[in-house]
Amino acid sequence: MGRFAVILPAAGRSTRFGDPKTKKIYAELRGRSVWLRALQPFLNNDEVGQVIVAIAEEDREMFDRRYRDNVAFLGLDVLVGGAERADTVAAALDRVKGSCDFVAIHDAARPCITPAQVSAVFEVALKTGAAMLATPVAETIKRVEEGVIVGTVPRDRLYLAQTPQVFRRDWLAEAYEKRDPAVAATDDSLLVEAIGRSVAIVAGSPFNLKITTKDDLRLADAILTVLEQEDEARSCRGGHPFADEEGRWEDLPKLRASDLFNF
Repeated sequence: MGRFAVILPAAGRSTRFGDPKTKKIYAELRGRSVWLRALQPFLNNDEVGQVIVAIAEEDREMFDRRYRDNVAFLGLDVLVGGAERADTVAAALDRVKGSCDFVAIHDAARPCITPAQVSAVFEVALKTGAAMLATPVAETIKRVEEGVIVGTVPRDRLYLAQTPQVFRRDWLAEAYEKRDPAVAATDDSLLVEAIGRSVAIVAGSPFNLKITTKDDLRLADAILTVLEQEDEARSCRGGHPFADEEGRWEDLPKLRASDLFNF
C-alpha cells in the first residue's frame, strides 16, 4: 500500500476562464479533460495509495454522469468540496486513509505535470517532511500603487509556487486545525509555514502551468506535444533521460535528491 494520498481540489468556480458552460478543469485537452490529465502522472506511482477528487456541489450530477466509469476504473474517492480552496482541502483531509503518512495536493488545473516531477517531490518530502515544486522568478518585479511604480522588488530569493505540494499528514492536519479562517490560504504551504515547519523547494518547470484562461489551453497543448516528443526521444536513446545517441549513460553524472536543492 502506498504511503501517499493525493488530493485534487476541483471545486473552483473558474471565473476567469471565460466560458459560462464549461469550467476549465472539465475542458478538453488533447482528448481528455484537464483534471484527468492533471491526475495521470500520479496513477502509476507505486507510492500513491489513495486519490481524492473534491468537486463542487453544483457539478455533482454532471461529474457522475460524465466520469462515472473513470472514477470506478481508477478507484478514485470523490467528495464535495467547500466554498473556498482551504475548505475543500480540509474536507478531503478527513477522508485520507490511515495507511497514508503523506498527503500530496495538486491543482486540478495543472495538466502538464510529469511523473519525474512527482517522484522528485515525493522523494524530498520523505526526507524533509514537506516539499513543493517552485521556479525562480526570472522577470523584474515592480510594486505599483494607483498605476504608478513605487518600487522594485529584489528577485534573487523569490520563487513561483507550483504543485504538487507534499506534506507529512500530521503536519498538514495540524496546520489546518490551527488555520485562521480570516486569512486567505492561497496555497497549503502557507498554512504549514504558519505552524513553524520548513518546506523544501524542488525544482519545478515553467511547463507546469496552471490553466486560467482559454489561451492557457493552447499553451498546454503545445507543452504536451513537447513532453511527448521528449519521451519518444528518451525511448530511442534506451529509456534514460541522459543517455547519448547510442543509448549509453553509465558514465554520465547521476542526479540525487540533494541536488534538487541546488538549482
